Amino acid sequence: MNVSIKHYAPVAAGLFAIAMGASSSSALAAPPHTLTVGYQKANIFQLLKSRGTLDEAFQKRGIQVKWVPFAAGPQMLEALNLGSIDVAATGDTPPVFAQAAQADLVYLGHSPANPETEAIIVPQGSDIHSVKELKGKRVALNKGSDVNYLLLKALQKAGLGYSDIQPVYLTPDSARAAFQSGAVDAWAIWDPFLSEAEAHAGARPITNATGLAPHYSFYLASRTFADGSPDTAKAFISELQSLSDWANSHQSEVATLLSKATGLETAIWQKALGHAPFGVERMSNRVYDEQQQVADTFTAARLLPGKVDVRSALWSQDSQLKDH
Repeated sequence: MNVSIKHYAPVAAGLFAIAMGASSSSALAAPPHTLTVGYQKANIFQLLKSRGTLDEAFQKRGIQVKWVPFAAGPQMLEALNLGSIDVAATGDTPPVFAQAAQADLVYLGHSPANPETEAIIVPQGSDIHSVKELKGKRVALNKGSDVNYLLLKALQKAGLGYSDIQPVYLTPDSARAAFQSGAVDAWAIWDPFLSEAEAHAGARPITNATGLAPHYSFYLASRTFADGSPDTAKAFISELQSLSDWANSHQSEVATLLSKATGLETAIWQKALGHAPFGVERMSNRVYDEQQQVADTFTAARLLPGKVDVRSALWSQDSQLKDH
């Protein structure tokens, strides 16, 4: 797999020189003594934690890295809003819900699109073979997560509304048990849980996000941290880029590291990693427009209390956007 970092190339060379520790007269504040990172055991931040490269690099800068685990993105961004963590990585929907809750966050960047990493699945023997047949059925999902948007778009394409199904809001672990026991008819879920369910729970996808949602992972920060310590925020993104470059050429090692962290088999991780490359791309007008569509879709479905202006989460260091 090829790392996708080309969209950072147009950034002035000094940006990442600063990120790697060069002095800068434009620094807004001294670096924090502690960087608190929210992470899920199944995403790129877990890999960053497992390799130890961020801890090592930041120790040289006099910064201690503190790692705080979360079950899913919505819970993580609630902590970001409360100031309990400085940075986080989630799918496309949690930031929109967080903004609706007045969270003062900023977008630092995003991964390449990876629509194959999420899907709506049913048991192998289910008589459901299309999204249209979900009408009246119980569908498990983590409320406010990226698959919540996938479900909305899939229903919309099938001519159904959210009120046509019975959403059952569960965390991935609880949803897995409900799916296995037959307590729900379908499950909207992401990797690696998706790959695990296909391998061990007889899951059969009826659709993934291809053609419905680009599905990014977003790298987010509290505005207080990002604007108060921009050099540290840039250094964090630079370390994430380096990790992505390494990970895309060391897939077997990545699968082993994530298997140890999550308890899922290496083979499950190898399958999940085959669905998308790692990478860091700069925010663009196009991606903000796509995020605005996510927000507007939830508002139209009355799952958000009102309109969300996604661009209000623009980082001050990223004011001149490109259209890529």
